[in-house]
Amino acid sequence: MDYGLFMMPLHPPEKPVTQCYDEDLATIVLADKLGYREAWVGEHFTSAWENIVAPDLLMAKAIPLTERIIFGTGVSCLAYQHPFVIAHRIACFDHLAKGRFQFGIGPGALLTDISTFGLTADEARDRAREAIQLILRLWQSEGEFSYEGRHWRVWPSECHRVPGTGLFMKPYQRPHPPIAVAGSSPNSKTLEVAGEHGWIPMSINMLSVSGLRTHWAAVDAAARRAGRTPDRAQWRIAREVYVAPTTAEAREQALRFFGRAFSEYMGPLLRSGGRLDRLKDEGDPTPEAQIDARWMLDHLWIVGDPDTVAEKLRRLYDAVGGFGTLLVICHDVPADLWQRSLRLLASEVAPRLAELAGSTA
Repeated sequence: MDYGLFMMPLHPPEKPVTQCYDEDLATIVLADKLGYREAWVGEHFTSAWENIVAPDLLMAKAIPLTERIIFGTGVSCLAYQHPFVIAHRIACFDHLAKGRFQFGIGPGALLTDISTFGLTADEARDRAREAIQLILRLWQSEGEFSYEGRHWRVWPSECHRVPGTGLFMKPYQRPHPPIAVAGSSPNSKTLEVAGEHGWIPMSINMLSVSGLRTHWAAVDAAARRAGRTPDRAQWRIAREVYVAPTTAEAREQALRFFGRAFSEYMGPLLRSGGRLDRLKDEGDPTPEAQIDARWMLDHLWIVGDPDTVAEKLRRLYDAVGGFGTLLVICHDVPADLWQRSLRLLASEVAPRLAELAGSTA
């Protein structure tokens, strides 16, 4: 099992954006030094809590500050911009990163984003499906190109007959960077797409263990229908993780810092979208009104001293049948405490789980 970051991010809305970005970059730089394998950075447009609107720009600043960590868009929201633009930006970034890049894609899950762009969730998904196919065709094509679909159009120009003009921007990695797809709902149709194409499946943090099992079932079934053998080592699972010297200290601090984000943002967001049930395991009778930060601490968050966190991660690993990479959700925690948690996870927890490395292959 490898370790990485998933940077939505989650910052209190009153915090200056510049300070948030400086702290996010410091987290990525530390993770690189500690041996974390990858860092995925989100893209949102209408949330002060999740305030990175251009993940490629933030990651581009991080490239010269790091040596090994692999960057990923978590995710590029394909429904909101013309695929021709996205294809060029992603190819450009892949060259800047010299291949230290994975292309996470999705329609966009934030309901306020979707409605701001004048879309429904179904329309966003449909646009995203068409967009990725257009992007892949663009990367495979040479010279003059035209396309007319349901949502997107690309027209050839007379100017393309001038030498040196036309399609030229291809990614650094050929034929393209590894593609990842994020799923958030049980029995995810989005992750069926990952299984069908052999792309990286990613499961977000706001999902129960029984929901995670349906994610792999969706990947597995779609892969086998397409004649593929799915590989659990590709599967990324995101979770809130916090490590401190003692479990009592870890629980108190997680409840204080993670708790605010859940109480003021994620909880109300899930409740307004009718998605709170996704947090409960199958058969859990807990009323929605009782799902609060303390319930999350007891049921979903992986919090404690190194022994406790290692045991919780092992139980999660066994419960879902194995996965390849744990993605730590990045929260707004004072730098000394957050960096200590990342260090303890790398130096104290990971060695306790060393037997899981490569066990999904």
